[in-house]
Amino acid sequence: LDLETKTVVKTKKQSKLFRAALLGNPNCGKTMLFNALTGSNQYVGNWPGVTVDQKIGSVSLNQRPVGELVDLPGIYSLSSYSIEERVSRDFILNEDPDLIINILDGTNMERNLYLTIQALEIGKPVLVAINMMDEVRKRGDRIDCLRLSNLLGVPVIPISAKHGENIDLVLQEACRLSKEKPIPPKVLYDQATYSAISKIQQILAEEENHHKIPFRFYATKLLEDDTACIETLELSADQCRRIDRIIEEYEHASEYGDRQTMLSDARYRLIEQIVEKSVVKKRKPGAITLSDRIDRIVTNRYLSYPIFFCVLFLMFLITFQTLGAVLQGWLQDLFDFVITPGVESFLTAVSAPEWTHGLLVDGMISGVGAVVSFVPLIVLLFFCLSLMEDSGYMARTAFIMDKIFSKFGLSGRSFIPMIMGFGCSVPAVMAARTMENEKDRRLTIMLTPFMSCGAKLPVYALFATAFFPDIQGYVIFAMYLIGMAVAVLAGLILSKTVFRGETTPFIMELPPYRLPSLKSSLKLTWEKARDFLTRAGTLIFAMNILLWFLQAFNFQFQLVSDNSQSILAVIGAVIAPVFIPLGFGIWQASVAVLSGFIAKEAVVSTMAVLYSSGSSDNTALAAQIQSAFTPASALSMMTFILLCAPCVAACATIKREMNSWKWALFTYGYQIATAYIVSLIVYWVSSIFL
Repeated sequence: LDLETKTVVKTKKQSKLFRAALLGNPNCGKTMLFNALTGSNQYVGNWPGVTVDQKIGSVSLNQRPVGELVDLPGIYSLSSYSIEERVSRDFILNEDPDLIINILDGTNMERNLYLTIQALEIGKPVLVAINMMDEVRKRGDRIDCLRLSNLLGVPVIPISAKHGENIDLVLQEACRLSKEKPIPPKVLYDQATYSAISKIQQILAEEENHHKIPFRFYATKLLEDDTACIETLELSADQCRRIDRIIEEYEHASEYGDRQTMLSDARYRLIEQIVEKSVVKKRKPGAITLSDRIDRIVTNRYLSYPIFFCVLFLMFLITFQTLGAVLQGWLQDLFDFVITPGVESFLTAVSAPEWTHGLLVDGMISGVGAVVSFVPLIVLLFFCLSLMEDSGYMARTAFIMDKIFSKFGLSGRSFIPMIMGFGCSVPAVMAARTMENEKDRRLTIMLTPFMSCGAKLPVYALFATAFFPDIQGYVIFAMYLIGMAVAVLAGLILSKTVFRGETTPFIMELPPYRLPSLKSSLKLTWEKARDFLTRAGTLIFAMNILLWFLQAFNFQFQLVSDNSQSILAVIGAVIAPVFIPLGFGIWQASVAVLSGFIAKEAVVSTMAVLYSSGSSDNTALAAQIQSAFTPASALSMMTFILLCAPCVAACATIKREMNSWKWALFTYGYQIATAYIVSLIVYWVSSIFL
């Protein structure tokens, strides 16, 4: 073991699997460590009663299972200000994990140790893993882990999750620590704070029903007036009176005027002492870092916006005009020249009925293939977004956009869910839950679906190929800009009407710039691509079969040679008049729009089935819809798909996050109405110029 730790780890034979809670601040590398330790042995669900992701994975040492890790949401404290904080705290207090593995960002010890101090007060075995030690050494700093371990009273291990440094050591120590009895926390506050906590501990210990609770932790929560914790204790009237007297004495001793500030100050003074004794920094306080130098350009009041839009434009250029177009062409050729001819030859060889050719070639292969051919575009887009997030630039975009958003009743904090909406509306809507202000949270949820999610890309690419082949990338980029512009304008209207009130001040931590982890970015990209392919292989596959039957048979269940006589045509004809003012009042377009409410990817596959293109080639299908649309009506339909209510999964997420059918229905109605009005304007204006 390297000399920074001077820690000797003794392993024991495991007779029982441990269960560890992985706890840490956002951006500390906690999830990267979780992925490194668990590999593919993990699954994601939801915590009971909330929609926060729950990630659980099994870990092995020397190819032998040793335990289970639960990746808690990234938080800054064990308070109850956000859903993530309540989820993390409730799990540790109620689910009784064997130990807590606390991940710290070694480049920002002062902030990260605040959560560590609170974790120690719970009284469970705690293992501290200081991450990003490679960056600490690169800066010329040094962390004395042995001294830090002595000061905290728990094992401390330096790691680098990015490079796999000391990962096995974390598992070995977790195995050992899970068998140890917890020791009293070695956390010494100032005399006034220590005295108040000790007196409250003694009162809590008098109650027989409280013999299993962490007295130290609950004493601090009573001291800082955490109502969620206080309610769980069910204190007697006498206990409340005695505790109130202790708190009153504590407040009188406070120079800040309130006990919450005094307790926070006591923690930070303790942290300052710990850092002073265990961390040696090469740079002096206030020294200009590389991140500071980059931010002077990237967040400059004049250069920030051109740089941001150049980054977006470059991302779309790579995705749609260059590399993405080449990869998409290869995938289309695979379907058109290998899969489709192979299936047709097989059906001919076995003398299959004619209708099976239509079902398999026009219904299944053509429909699903039309969607799957866009996988390269989805993969590249997610990969670029992942690189932006890992590098630290994504947080800067929120800071940059705050100045604009604040003029429209929003804050820069809303921009993160919106930029996530470029990938998928479901996690983007869920990301709004971190916003403490209810007004901002609801407003952000209502506006996020206006962002162009990855599932809408096939629609843009189809119509852009048909009507704007020479400027396809520019047209698609314009659709993304339209979505952002409509979101901002809609935010202005809603903030002046439905959501009147003061805008919450924008405070956000800007992480240092880092080289993105290729492994982490590829893993995230694969997860998104797998999700896209799963939907193409299940939901869209089933929908295409249903659509094929509906467009192949009439109401007497007779096979029709002209699908304009089919069941689907009759249904579409009833809806089509609604879209006549928008320029696409034909039954095929109406049915495609309806399928988009199930999944946006289904719009293209639906049109492939209805127009019986018999090919997954986007160009072949585009040639067939040129006779049904005009450039103006194509832009109108693209705009409607962009802005109308999202897919079923996103709508269900909006309902859960809003926790109200009234708000959810209002959101759906507002989005559909906005889509109709904007599409109408686009159609009228483009009809003049095109």
